[in-house]
Amino acid sequence: MAIDQGIALYFPSPHSYTGEDVLELQGHGGTAVLQLLLQRCLELGARLAEPGEFTRRAFLNDKLDLAQAESVADLISATTTEAARSAMRSLHGEFSSTVNQLVDDLIHLRMLTEAMLDFPEEDLDVSDTSLRDSLLAKLRLKLQLTLDTAKQGSLLREGAHIALVGRPNVGKSSLLNRLSGEEVALVSDIPGTTRDVIRQAIQIKGVPLHIMDTAGLRTSLDEVEKMGMARTHQAVQKADLILMLLDSNQGSSAEDEKIFSAFPDNIPHLKVFNKADLMTAERCKDAIYISAKTGEGIDEFREELLKLIGWNNQESGVFIARERHLIALNQARFHLDQAASNRNMPEFFSEELRLTQNQLSNITGKFSADDLLGEIFGRFCIGK
Repeated sequence: MAIDQGIALYFPSPHSYTGEDVLELQGHGGTAVLQLLLQRCLELGARLAEPGEFTRRAFLNDKLDLAQAESVADLISATTTEAARSAMRSLHGEFSSTVNQLVDDLIHLRMLTEAMLDFPEEDLDVSDTSLRDSLLAKLRLKLQLTLDTAKQGSLLREGAHIALVGRPNVGKSSLLNRLSGEEVALVSDIPGTTRDVIRQAIQIKGVPLHIMDTAGLRTSLDEVEKMGMARTHQAVQKADLILMLLDSNQGSSAEDEKIFSAFPDNIPHLKVFNKADLMTAERCKDAIYISAKTGEGIDEFREELLKLIGWNNQESGVFIARERHLIALNQARFHLDQAASNRNMPEFFSEELRLTQNQLSNITGKFSADDLLGEIFGRFCIGK
């Protein structure tokens, strides 16, 4: 019995996504019809693809490098337009091209270094050391620029976690609702209304942000409220940015200052004065004033948020980057810095350059171990 009327498309190698012979069957859609078609294929000897198998085959057949392969999954999971565009840039090889150029420059420097090692120190020409230092300086600058761009791409992919902290009734839930554009948090004049951390994903200019509205901090005998405040402290420790919300009319009290000074030093934190529409006192020049109720100052506040999390508003040239890419680039920068410190010890200098190249090559997969590949492609959706 016929299952459906469809199309069979044959892609001979190497002109396919995986670089192998590929047959694509297209039906009219619908879960039942496609399940029947899939079941018949399995009966004839086919098997289900493993997670990420097609992209892994493309990588192993040199159709994609590892950074490009990862960008396939990033493109699928992109939550904003800018993130999707950045993932597409990586898929088209912009990130890989930048890394490969760094490796080419590094190889040039290593060739010069190895040549210098073959000669006694007294036979070295001044021009050789000058060229070495010039190439090293340019390489360090390029690497830093690449790392800065990769951090922007990582921000587009992962987003930033922002904790809203403050005493009860300063407007944390109202601000969350204003930023998200919907009533996601219950707003009440009764202190202690928010008992748990409320999380809401938003985006500002395509940058994903994860806002955490926390329970108000105060002295309380209510056990449930105490549990909520404990979770507030936990959320603060995991945040990328902490916003201390204050009442414009009440200012910053001694208790507020105590809370603010207790925030972790390694996490950026900022005071924001809410209820500016009700303010009667004179405003401080350097403070941020908003009104979650009327929207006053919210646009400027959004811009300030982007600055604080490190977004430089140059998304047109950003490529998606993952945590492992940042680790590799940071390690490469470390070894290059070590090389700069050992310029007068050629053997150590040469070794640090080699270690730098290994870190960079890990990004595109030239020196990646099999277990790393399994971890990466195992996180893909089924088939892709």
